[in-house]
Amino acid sequence: MSAAAERPLLFLDIDGPLIPFGSPDPPPPLATADSGNPLLTRLDPTLGARLLALGCSLVWATTWMEEANEAVAPRLGLPRLPVLDWPEADEPGLRGLHWKTRPLVEWADGRPFVWVDDEIGPVDRQWVFAAHPGPALLHRVDPATGLQDSDFRTLTDWLAALGRPS
Repeated sequence: MSAAAERPLLFLDIDGPLIPFGSPDPPPPLATADSGNPLLTRLDPTLGARLLALGCSLVWATTWMEEANEAVAPRLGLPRLPVLDWPEADEPGLRGLHWKTRPLVEWADGRPFVWVDDEIGPVDRQWVFAAHPGPALLHRVDPATGLQDSDFRTLTDWLAALGRPS
C-alpha cells in the first residue's frame, strides 16, 4: 500500500467551512468576475496550505462537485482532488441522517477519516460509530465563521492521536 493510501482521509465541504456565511463585509466588486460567484471572495487563501499540512488525503465532499476543482482549489493553492459522488435524491434515508454520511463511510472503506462540514448532527455521529470500523472524526464547523485556528487544533490533535498506541 502506498503512503498516500495509508493516510487518513479528510472529507471537505465548501459552503460553511471554507466559505463562511457570516462575513460582515460584502465581497469586493469584480473579485470573481471569472467565475461569476461572489461568495468565492470569502475564501481564505491560507486555508489550502493548512489543509495540506494536516497530512491527509483530501476529498471534496460538497455539492460543488467538480466545480470545486475548477473554482475553489486554485484559489486555495490545492491540487485537483477526488470528488465524492452523491446518491440519487430519491434514495430513502434514516431520519436525521445527513445524505452525505453513508457515501462518506462507503468511500472510507474502513480507513480513518475526518469529515469537516457545517451540517453534522448527532444521528450522523451515531451512525458512523456503528457502521464504520475505523477511527472517524466528524468535525462540525460554525458556518458563520468557517474554519478557524481552534478547528485546526482539533483536527491536528485527533490526527496526532491516531499515531499513538492506545
